[in-house]
Amino acid sequence: MPKIFSGSSLQDLSQKIADHLGLEPGKVVTKKFSNQETCVEIGESVRGEDVYIGQSGCGEINDNLVELLIMINACKIASASWVTAVILCFPYARQDKKDKSRAPISAKLVASP
Repeated sequence: MPKIFSGSSLQDLSQKIADHLGLEPGKVVTKKFSNQETCVEIGESVRGEDVYIGQSGCGEINDNLVELLIMINACKIASASWVTAVILCFPYARQDKKDKSRAPISAKLVASP
């Protein structure tokens, strides 16, 4: 059975998806340190599991993106079989090509596995 986790920006939608599939959403604890660094803890085993993580690229874009990247990394190092990010409103999509010399292609950086 797949595991469904949610970043802080999509908790309601992830709950509805899990309910529709007859699954319990995965346990995740997200907090901020006093210096505003994000801390994410996956609260259950994902070893050998297919994991889906829902997060939005809207609102606090950089915070949501960092939270998603930390969640993906946490699942990878916990030996998840496959990790799929379900991203509503892909962040940095406007920066998908080089418009000036020495300009980064930020969309490619965000999309890299």
